[in-house]
Amino acid sequence: MNLTLKIWRQTGPSAKGAMHTYPVTDISEDMSFLEMLDVLNEQLNARGDEPIAFDSDCREGICGACGLMISGRAHGPEVTTTCQLHMRSFSDGEEITIEPWRADAFPVIKDLVVDRSSFDRIIQAGGFISANTGAAPEAHSVPVPKPAADRSFMAAACIGCGACVAACPNASAMLFMGAKITHLGELPQGQPERDARVVSMVSTHDHEGFGGCTNVGACSDACPKEIPLDVINQLNKDLRHALTHGH
Repeated sequence: MNLTLKIWRQTGPSAKGAMHTYPVTDISEDMSFLEMLDVLNEQLNARGDEPIAFDSDCREGICGACGLMISGRAHGPEVTTTCQLHMRSFSDGEEITIEPWRADAFPVIKDLVVDRSSFDRIIQAGGFISANTGAAPEAHSVPVPKPAADRSFMAAACIGCGACVAACPNASAMLFMGAKITHLGELPQGQPERDARVVSMVSTHDHEGFGGCTNVGACSDACPKEIPLDVINQLNKDLRHALTHGH
């Protein structure tokens, strides 16, 4: 298939960026979206032009590094990660717009690469548990109800890709935070720091410049791991409990 790509180019964080147009030809529908960008970069290298910078790592839909806005949708037209998006999802002759995540908390580093270290700082603020070192406890010594284990596992599927922030009109990271709060809050091991965790993570979220949640729901719709919107309800419940108990 033949395509026209309109891609955001920006040489550095403080540089002025602009959209550039690139035609690509003979693209196989079996290629992944990132493989298509690899082909374009090979062509740019061959003629001495600067290749397009974009993030990727595992290319298996696990690490969350490869997030792009594709024709106005986080990760593109399918509910999956950019690396798992294939060119069969597009039509011959289509014009595709490719941009980085757009959020103050995700500043552009170069071209399609953004700095998502704000997510790391939210995790550092409370996305952990305290545990005694030494021998591992007996597996059955802390029983976990099956519904709680299932819900925790569901929330733990979040890969921190940032699609929720990119899709949200307020650039809120509440779905990301809600997933982390729910993941730990459903388990006995997460209880000792539960109140302090949510207060610290929400404070860091706001300090990093993320917006507030207005229940639009675009975050959950864009999530490649289909994290449900009700994890934000859990986050708000935990925050209300913590604030009313002196945290």
